[in-house]
Amino acid sequence: MKAYHLNGHAGSGGLVRAEVRKPEPASGEVRIRVEAASLNYRDLLILDRVGQGGLDGRVPLSDGAGVVDAIGSDVSQWQVGDRVAASFFRDWISGPFKASYVGSSLGGDKTDGMLAEYVVLPATALVAVPAHLSSVEAATLPCAGVTAWHGLITRGGMGKGDTLLVQGTGGVALFGLQFAAALGARAIVISSSDEKLARARVLGGSILINYRDTPDWDVALMKATDGEGASHVLELGGPGTYDRSLRSVASGGKIVQIGVLTGFGPKPDLARLQWENADIIGVTVGSAEHFTAMNRFLTDNAIHPIVDRVYGFDEAAEAYAYLRTGSHFGKVVVQM
Repeated sequence: MKAYHLNGHAGSGGLVRAEVRKPEPASGEVRIRVEAASLNYRDLLILDRVGQGGLDGRVPLSDGAGVVDAIGSDVSQWQVGDRVAASFFRDWISGPFKASYVGSSLGGDKTDGMLAEYVVLPATALVAVPAHLSSVEAATLPCAGVTAWHGLITRGGMGKGDTLLVQGTGGVALFGLQFAAALGARAIVISSSDEKLARARVLGGSILINYRDTPDWDVALMKATDGEGASHVLELGGPGTYDRSLRSVASGGKIVQIGVLTGFGPKPDLARLQWENADIIGVTVGSAEHFTAMNRFLTDNAIHPIVDRVYGFDEAAEAYAYLRTGSHFGKVVVQM
């Protein structure tokens, strides 16, 4: 079968295509014929570390969806032909997060990912794909979708009448926007592109701020909300946005901390959280149980993920390069 491997040798670009043996499922395992895989910002960070060693031979990408192709013994919940997606953390099935789950993240330091024609995973690490979604759409869900769901809804309790601040128009941001619209929450979207803001309005954004034209977007947000601020902040930027997020959160509000899109840098002053009785919720994706709950919500509300571009399997390097430009609106997918 065909698969991609991370490779630190000069001239490889960090990614090489290989011909490898098709894996066979052992007891408790399922083989998936992968139909699509999607990229996340995390995948760029991992690719940039390939030259440091320790990642050669790793199959990249955490997100993928396809069809059950073969079943090992002691598997009763899946049948050949079932449409499934893989959970980001292979070992986090349900319950609270444990540090031991980190190594089971697909496409990471220790566990192969989904950029291959066939993948074998434990039966417990799979979830059923919503019937109304294509495999390309379903491949966008495991990281970005579950992250927004776990942070904003499972732990953040976002609902009707709340106000959500969404930073940008990448995968997590747009899932948050779509969830807010379905729940009846007001959504504030910031972006450097008027074109992207116009598209965000169609998805349910009601207050739109171009942060290139309005660098003090936190001031504009407070003015637009009559001084109340956002009850929920989807904090995706990191050091470049965190202080403004702190100044934007409403009394009793929640900052769902996810990203480092602006890099790593100085720590923000958290004193305002105490005075406003606000919270920070740290989120790294979620469990298979969270994934299943989100899929029910997607089905009930007929939500379709936003896919920006679809690349062929032989174009995986181009998909990485396009994601790096930051010009995408929604998700970037590789179709097998």
